[in-house]
Amino acid sequence: MEPGGLACDACHSLVHTERLDQLAKDARALEMRGLLRQARELWVECLPLLPANSKQTEWVHTRLKALDDAMAQAEAAARGEVITPPKVEKPTPKWVKKLGPFGPLALLLLKLKTVFFALLKFKFLFSIVAYAALYVGLFGWRFGIGFTICVLIHEMGHYIDVRRRGLPAEMPVFLPGLGAYVKWRAMKVSLRTMAQVSLAGPLAGWIAAAVCFLIYSYTQDPLWAALARIGAILNVLNLMPVWFFDGGIAGYALDAMQRAALLMACLWLWYYTRDGFFLLVAAGFVWRLYTAVRKNSDAPAMGDWIVWSYYTALLVALGVLFHAVPAIGQL
Repeated sequence: MEPGGLACDACHSLVHTERLDQLAKDARALEMRGLLRQARELWVECLPLLPANSKQTEWVHTRLKALDDAMAQAEAAARGEVITPPKVEKPTPKWVKKLGPFGPLALLLLKLKTVFFALLKFKFLFSIVAYAALYVGLFGWRFGIGFTICVLIHEMGHYIDVRRRGLPAEMPVFLPGLGAYVKWRAMKVSLRTMAQVSLAGPLAGWIAAAVCFLIYSYTQDPLWAALARIGAILNVLNLMPVWFFDGGIAGYALDAMQRAALLMACLWLWYYTRDGFFLLVAAGFVWRLYTAVRKNSDAPAMGDWIVWSYYTALLVALGVLFHAVPAIGQL
């Protein structure tokens, strides 16, 4: 990286990530309180810390324009004025005229396509209803709804962690029979930020499973034990450090020694819980050890011990939950 550069030439991560995260977080908080001018000042402070032609810079300029418009409307409202944007009549496109009598029909179909894409904005609601309907049909309404809520809490862990950093994210999308995901823009964030966002989902999922276990302990209703057990299983599997799993993304922040330490932790948790799911996670770390030492290594020169501690704490917390919750066959 060149002296004074704002982004790494190799990994494209921003040099001032932590400062940018804090500025974005503070600016969002000021916007929520209605202090738009102070929020604008913080967004302006971000610009010298970002590469001039980056998507982040473009996004900040868009945000500044939105704040300027909002402040102008607020000032006009305070004076009793109403700002109404001028209505511009769009001319009929030339291609519509060329189609002759079929032109109006083509224009109508184009407008229907616009409505269709507008409906896609409700894909969160459509997908979660379809997701819940599948599991309600298979296992009854109590388990189906409870399971869907547990998965939603996991995904909201990702969503909330992204938004609190001031980054754009969409509400979760559910894929019946497969899972769910949160679409967000990494915007060249650091490996630590990527890892922490990935691990926020299993953390929220563990909390949901632990609450289900506490309800089971109080009520002795096997439904809650089943939800706690299934939740623990899904979140352990999500910590496998391979492919598209949450652990796979977090693993990029760990060096070979840290991956080996997590491998040993998984083997100990398997011995402690006698549950084979921890062996699957351990097998994943065997693979990631190989990728760390091969010629084209995917491991950083120096691993992140904060990410390692986060990862380890989640595995241990899930192991304790596995040990406490009765197996589904014992309910």
